[in-house]
Amino acid sequence: MSVRLIDQTLSKLLQSNIKKTIAAANIVATPLLCTEDSEHPLFLYLLSEDYPKGRLDHDEMMAIINEPAYWAFCWASGQVLARHILAHSQSFAGKSVLDFGAGSGVVAIAAKLAGAQRVIACDIDPHSLDACAENAKLNNVNIELLADIYGLSGHVDMIIAADVLYDRENFPWIDELKGFAKEIIIADSRVKSDLLNGYEIIDRITASTVPDLDEFKEFNDVRIYRSLS
Repeated sequence: MSVRLIDQTLSKLLQSNIKKTIAAANIVATPLLCTEDSEHPLFLYLLSEDYPKGRLDHDEMMAIINEPAYWAFCWASGQVLARHILAHSQSFAGKSVLDFGAGSGVVAIAAKLAGAQRVIACDIDPHSLDACAENAKLNNVNIELLADIYGLSGHVDMIIAADVLYDRENFPWIDELKGFAKEIIIADSRVKSDLLNGYEIIDRITASTVPDLDEFKEFNDVRIYRSLS
């Protein structure tokens, strides 16, 4: 992987955001191993590996519960979908793509690096949109930001989503997303494949979250699903 000089001033906003949740935490520019064999090395501002792992005080615990910083991690499914996108760039080149539940913006950035004409990172968390914007700058790409998918004007060619099915309350999106695009690609490790009616598995890769959360091994087995026509 080529070495890139990182302008650390770009992470000031995200550093401020993470400290609203965990005062002792830090954000650092992190290279992703999932893309080291591609021609497009990808970096993200993520939680530093030395984040507090001991018992937190009550206020910080409540902050994590009320406003979890999902954007500060690159989840296994995000890494796998980013790798898939970069390995199959011909399927994304020239298209309009919406990254639903964008988090850090990793798959939105991968889609833009793969040649997508228009990429929209959509997330209801304003801190996530901050992360998407900063991480896009870090990788020298331009993406659009959207706080509510119902605010999307018209349709897009494709919707991509990683790790959005961790909560069963999100399952209705499996069908609802089809109203916004002809093609849907979902990467997830926390749902049984038989629950995704109308989708087929097109890839399966093992990865772990960065920084490592020491999750159950089953959560490292990521499957990529594509909607059936």
